Amino acid sequence: MGDETPLRGMVRQGDLLLVPAETLPEPPLVERPRRDGRLVLARGEQSGHAHAVLEPGARLLGSPLDPDGEEPLVLLVEEEPVTLVHEEHAPIRLAPGAYEVRRQREYSRSGERRAID
Repeated sequence: MGDETPLRGMVRQGDLLLVPAETLPEPPLVERPRRDGRLVLARGEQSGHAHAVLEPGARLLGSPLDPDGEEPLVLLVEEEPVTLVHEEHAPIRLAPGAYEVRRQREYSRSGERRAID
């Protein structure tokens, strides 16, 4: 996992999209706790698999108004690159910086919904 060149552009892993952020969204964000030592950016509704960062050099920020929600979320990669992992996708090395975490959306006759991973 450690030899790949870290990426600092838009990054997609399955239904998850990371977009480089120059500023943090409003309202002020609070740090989300790790789950079993991992920063879980998104959990699959069908499979239970998760998009997660294992290394300690990252923080996940979210809205204090919606502590169990998934948006807005910001991943802060601090000084060293970290790896985004998922059981069904190739790992992706991320360069230091801030990333907005976005979930893919699907459209149907009944309206918009989050894509099911």
